Amino acid sequence: MAALGRWVGAAAACGVTGFLEFPQIAVIAMRYASKKAGGSSKNLGGNSPGHRYGWKKGDGAFVRTGYILATQRLIRWYAGANVTMGRKKTLVALEDGTVRYTKEIYVPPPRSSESMKIISRLPKGSVLYKTFINVVPKKQEGYFKLVDML
Repeated sequence: MAALGRWVGAAAACGVTGFLEFPQIAVIAMRYASKKAGGSSKNLGGNSPGHRYGWKKGDGAFVRTGYILATQRLIRWYAGANVTMGRKKTLVALEDGTVRYTKEIYVPPPRSSESMKIISRLPKGSVLYKTFINVVPKKQEGYFKLVDML
């Protein structure tokens, strides 16, 4: 009991008035997040528009000089007569005329890298084809301008 009395006396000397009183706690302002923490999300960018590759003018369509016939990422169609390959493998008409698609048998040169890669995987007797886009020069009929009528 004497030890308790000494502790109470020492506590009174320090400014503690009662045995069951707690020291005053300083109020600290705490700030909470105003938004929920966002985790990382995956699979972003899947909603982007397509590149619109493909043929633009079909077989038998009349085209003018400079018309785009096909756009492609890899070479799927080859430039035929009166057609040139522009930037990004775009096929463009060089003359006014009618579009014609043709398939031709393709035989790669012997000992070329193409024949080593492609021919070695094909079964015997198979034939390779290439699709060409051609423009047959011809003036369009039934199309009149005011200048032609004068």
